[in-house]
Amino acid sequence: MASVNRFIQFNNESIDTNLLHSMEMLAGALSDAPYLKVTTRKLVEFRPSEAAISISVFWRHRPREIERAGYKSDIFLMAAGYWRDFSLQAWRRIKSTQSSLPELKQQLLLCAEEFRLSEKVSTERPGTKHAFSIREKVYTGYHKDQFRQNRQKGFQADAFLNAAYLRLQGTELAGTEAWEPLFLLWSRMYDARSTEDSAYVVESMMGRLEFLMDEDMVHSYYTFGEEQEEAAPFRYHEGMEAEDSGSEEKMDTIEEWFQSWHRETETSESAAMEFELERGDSGYAEGGREAQGAGEVEYTAQGDSDGEHREGNDAEDEQREGTPKQAGKKFGSANSHVVYTESRIVASGDSKALIDAWRRKQAPHVRALLQELKKRMSLRRTGVRTNLNAGRLSRNLLPLVLEERPKPFYRKTAPSKELDAVFCLLIDGSASMIDKLDETKQAVLLFHDVLRGLGVPHEIVLFYEDAYEASDAMQPNYFQWMHKLEDGSRDHSAQIVAMEAHEDNRDGFAIRWMSDRLHKRPEKHRFLLVFSDGEPSAYNYAENGVVDTADAVAEARRGNIEVLHLFLSSHPITDEQASFYRMMYGNKSVSADSLEQFVEQTLRLLKRTLHLVIQTG
Repeated sequence: MASVNRFIQFNNESIDTNLLHSMEMLAGALSDAPYLKVTTRKLVEFRPSEAAISISVFWRHRPREIERAGYKSDIFLMAAGYWRDFSLQAWRRIKSTQSSLPELKQQLLLCAEEFRLSEKVSTERPGTKHAFSIREKVYTGYHKDQFRQNRQKGFQADAFLNAAYLRLQGTELAGTEAWEPLFLLWSRMYDARSTEDSAYVVESMMGRLEFLMDEDMVHSYYTFGEEQEEAAPFRYHEGMEAEDSGSEEKMDTIEEWFQSWHRETETSESAAMEFELERGDSGYAEGGREAQGAGEVEYTAQGDSDGEHREGNDAEDEQREGTPKQAGKKFGSANSHVVYTESRIVASGDSKALIDAWRRKQAPHVRALLQELKKRMSLRRTGVRTNLNAGRLSRNLLPLVLEERPKPFYRKTAPSKELDAVFCLLIDGSASMIDKLDETKQAVLLFHDVLRGLGVPHEIVLFYEDAYEASDAMQPNYFQWMHKLEDGSRDHSAQIVAMEAHEDNRDGFAIRWMSDRLHKRPEKHRFLLVFSDGEPSAYNYAENGVVDTADAVAEARRGNIEVLHLFLSSHPITDEQASFYRMMYGNKSVSADSLEQFVEQTLRLLKRTLHLVIQTG
């Protein structure tokens, strides 16, 4: 797991996941495309193969009001403007027409369309005017500065684009007199009503521009994103009928372009996947089985049932452990290529002396906490609240006669023989945990002993990703149980001591996997604790891993699962690190500033959550 303390400070960028999530919700609402994701890139882009649009990092490191307004203007422009009012046919024509200045031609069209669509959206949606006014003010200053630099360096095409943007905003620059005939044509953009109109204006200027300029643009101020195709590449498989293979589809809007990719992705991940799994084909990565389709079924699925639990199911579950399973879209789009394996950690035989030593050290803490909690539980079972305005009528009715405002009612605290709670502990199994393993094992052992002493069902799982086998097509992940919910109060201290550090960690996927298990539990209070020593780090899981983890935490909390995070560090936590983890876990993230504090912080987490369970029943 990579630390948030990166090598170069200016590369130590962190994403405001709450802001990104709100931008995603806004984009989905404006475009009526709930599947749409929002990412960050250098320039705004359309990426239908990822079902994503990208907002520009141009707005970073600015005052918060400007940053938020800038991101919003990106979303307004793409999801309410380009989405349905940009003609792909006109864009294809501009790109296919031969020119000695292809970059200038394309960027001029995108500049013209940004102006046209900004005006259109702000007129139709007056609430967007504030964001667009801030956008224009910031970009006006930016293009003025760029114009001066490009003129000094002799980048005439770049300077012309800067001047063209400023002319649309009503700003005239000194030294552009030779371009006035071009700007006269450019002024027709004020009357443009479609992409075809914008393309006509640009094409009318290109002949003179090609005569005046010898070199194309050096910088990119606008970009479209992925290369536009007629439709998403169709994935045919043997399990389909011939008529299902589809036909070529003509699209003229970005909305249709994204929908074709979305439909094709849905199809390929349903029927095609089912057919391949039934046949046992494995095409996940190079270096796989040589004779594809010749083996047995490689993946098996297990359905959920609300019926009665059959005897012998536990044995079947044991047999299914170790069988790889495909994550699909169940655990988030960032984890669609994950293949995960569940198994139990095998206990080592020479750990008894070490376990006994740790337990002797922790005994006073465990004993004190158990006594305190059991005392609180006993008081709650026998407690009676008197002098109430409502409830059961007391046998002592004298207050009705003697007191002006009598309160002759009482209530008994609802009896509770057991704590109606379940706890699950996820432990980061990445390589960076290797220097913290002993302290982590002691903290986990304390967690295990306290909950066993109270008879509270709990689960302890180590999670990691195999970095050496991960590829674009498959990311192998592993969950290793030290103690399962079904194990009751059995002692699995030997399995806790046997856990080891591995490679990477895919936190969002692990949280969703554990949340899925917790959703099936009947307990009123459900807690998910995450022990980790850094940020998510896995294959193709850098920037989107932070967002995916924050989304997984939010989804769990919406499902009435309380997610708590303990950051394990051998050094005092910095403000930057604290802010980073609050971004993913909210105010439910605490840190251990030294190795010696792991057990102490675990004890505090348990005490706080168990007190809450007892208090609320």
